[in-house]
Amino acid sequence: MTETVITSDKQKVVLGFDKRFVMIGERINPTGRKLLAAEMAAGDYSRVVSDAVAQVEAGAQMLDVNAGIPLADEPKILAECIKLVQETVDVPLSIDSSIVEALEAGLSVYKGKPLVNSVTGEEERLERVLPLVKKYNAAVVAISNDETGISEDPDVRYEVAKKIVERAADFGIPREDIVVDPLVMPVGAINDAGRKLMHLLRRLQTELKVNTTCGASNFSFGLPNRRGLNASFLPMMIGAGMTSAIMNPLHLEDIQAILGADVVMGHDPNCMSWIRKFREPAPEGAEAAAGAGRRERRRARG
Repeated sequence: MTETVITSDKQKVVLGFDKRFVMIGERINPTGRKLLAAEMAAGDYSRVVSDAVAQVEAGAQMLDVNAGIPLADEPKILAECIKLVQETVDVPLSIDSSIVEALEAGLSVYKGKPLVNSVTGEEERLERVLPLVKKYNAAVVAISNDETGISEDPDVRYEVAKKIVERAADFGIPREDIVVDPLVMPVGAINDAGRKLMHLLRRLQTELKVNTTCGASNFSFGLPNRRGLNASFLPMMIGAGMTSAIMNPLHLEDIQAILGADVVMGHDPNCMSWIRKFREPAPEGAEAAAGAGRRERRRARG
């Protein structure tokens, strides 16, 4: 079984076909969040800190950190955010940028083995990102598109993923350090997007033997009741072989769906993660009363 290990200086996360599904918190990302973008550009990272804490408390095992702000000094901001988030929470991070200089700035300050998000099948991108991945002993997200764009044919996307795995090997990067993003298409625009994705995930697991991730919310884009649809989408993709997702862990519907899927797949021994999350706390005073009752029964017996 292929296992992808991502670490911070305090914790380790393992992606694998027989492991619990890994939730990667998506909220430290200024795209579409004007207030966060303005704060980050001004050097105010208080919301970054609060978002990091909230996502980990909600159940995220990793966090994605992105600082893509137009006209801002992205390498500087990303490096500062990486350092601050690592000082705030213990979980490993995904360093997310389309700018190679920003990726290197984040990698240079990271403590542990991060996930680099991302590389595509475009030759120029491969030649620039893969040496960084090797230099810093990182793992990398491989996005299944290349110079020709994003194909609706899942078998074409498979071939792009295979190319990236093979090119990574040329740089000395092993298969287990490649996490393929098979690209989630919006089902509102492409009616069979879910079925095609399941086909691709099975091929990636059984033939290419790589772990996978995705931007989970893309599936429901443009449709009503997106949370309900995402909560249906995620367990089916887990059943098809997906091992992680970049998502919003503050949505309880998604958390329930993922933890439930872990139980069904046999990846939550004795259902302990489910129990810890959803067991109702005892009423106030009930524990003390139960203890008093046990002592009374012992006295009566003896």
